Amino acid sequence: MISIFEMYKIGIGPSSSHTVGPMKATNLFLDKLKQTQALEKTARIKCELFGSLGATGKGHGSDKAVMLGLLGELPETTDTELVEARIDAIRTQKQLLLNAQHAIDFDIEHDLILHKKKFLPYHPNAMSLHAYDSDGQVLCDGIYYSVGGGFVINDDDASRQSDLFVAQHVDVPYPFNTGEELLAQCEKTGKRICEVVLENEKTYHDEVIIYEKLDAIWQAMQDCVKRGCQKDGILPGGMKVKRRAAALYRQLQKEKDELVDVSERIALYEMDWVNLYALAVNEENAAGGRVVTAPTNGAAGIIPATLHYYRDFAVTFNQKEIYNFLLTAAAIGIIIKQNASISGAEVGCQGEVGSACAMAAAGLTEAFHGTPSQCTNAAEIGIEHNLGLTCDPVGGLVQVPCIERNAMGAVKAINASRIARRGDGTHFVSLDKVIKTMKDTGKDMMDKYKETARGGLAVNVIEVPVNFIDC
Repeated sequence: MISIFEMYKIGIGPSSSHTVGPMKATNLFLDKLKQTQALEKTARIKCELFGSLGATGKGHGSDKAVMLGLLGELPETTDTELVEARIDAIRTQKQLLLNAQHAIDFDIEHDLILHKKKFLPYHPNAMSLHAYDSDGQVLCDGIYYSVGGGFVINDDDASRQSDLFVAQHVDVPYPFNTGEELLAQCEKTGKRICEVVLENEKTYHDEVIIYEKLDAIWQAMQDCVKRGCQKDGILPGGMKVKRRAAALYRQLQKEKDELVDVSERIALYEMDWVNLYALAVNEENAAGGRVVTAPTNGAAGIIPATLHYYRDFAVTFNQKEIYNFLLTAAAIGIIIKQNASISGAEVGCQGEVGSACAMAAAGLTEAFHGTPSQCTNAAEIGIEHNLGLTCDPVGGLVQVPCIERNAMGAVKAINASRIARRGDGTHFVSLDKVIKTMKDTGKDMMDKYKETARGGLAVNVIEVPVNFIDC
């Protein structure tokens, strides 16, 4: 089983596969250098990005992620306020401090190459690293694939077609690989989905640690929403996309303060706040801020927005159900990860927003004490109505249509939960069938619609300067 904390990671924007993944891959390469005692002998490092990483790497911050990784920085701890200054220093000095301890030459123009039309086997998000000594001899090299949600595998794992996502086999008390198997475990034990997942997670961590980690995840989500609601201005990247969350927050807060009675609220007033929460998170993500990968950065706003909806508008709100929401949502993410993909470069945005929508729908249903069948029904609805969703970021930036798409995904998740809770849990299309359909649809989808910025909105928004669409 995949740990739930592989589905939720605290990191930086704007992309889990294009920013978090390359940073983690570079750290894996540093580990390899240290293990082979080659780090101190290294005089130069060359990094090449392929496929989707190469095509939209600059817009997604992949180049910066690689350099931060070479410095020894990790996604969960790097100071986002210092990123630009550190990158500028490398660019001007043409040097970097490898693993924060060993100075090497590094010329961004020659040592960090983005191949926009060249792919490596196994996955669209690929990168290679080579370390050279002072005589130009190769000391160490490695190929890595960022397979979505911050998951990284090396070339050996990919070529063996081994378990790509679990570092080691771990026996859990209630194993499940599919939605059907999850429901069977619930029926057999009488446990809720969250209880099944919690028992499995205890194989990795003590229960106290699990709740501490869940608290940290939830707090990071809340902090991200708060920051997004406070910041005005223009998002980086050159398209001059204006932040909207702060202005919307002030508008909604003013309306809230002026309301005398709940009955005066207009229909769907709560949805305005859901939109705000999602926009706030994904504007922070687009700006390279601290977010929670859930299950990806491109879809990072959906679960926080749905959780905030439950916190702020559910009469039955209970802090314990926040944990149960996250546990249940993770179960759905694990099933999708193991049977399809959460990578936009692999299956399009249906794998990112669709997966997050399904996770949030199931989690919310659990928080409202829905049955296990109602939870999987809600997840199925969440995916089904995102099938075929393309990943076509304008300018290769995680801004248009990505930010608004999270707001739409959160609203869909809430409605999917409402539909499922009005039923008895039975549904014509099973969760497993819709996951398989998503995988098949992703295989049939043309590459230009899968995070390459070569199709869809990415080439049809005429207001975007040509230099942003670098094909």
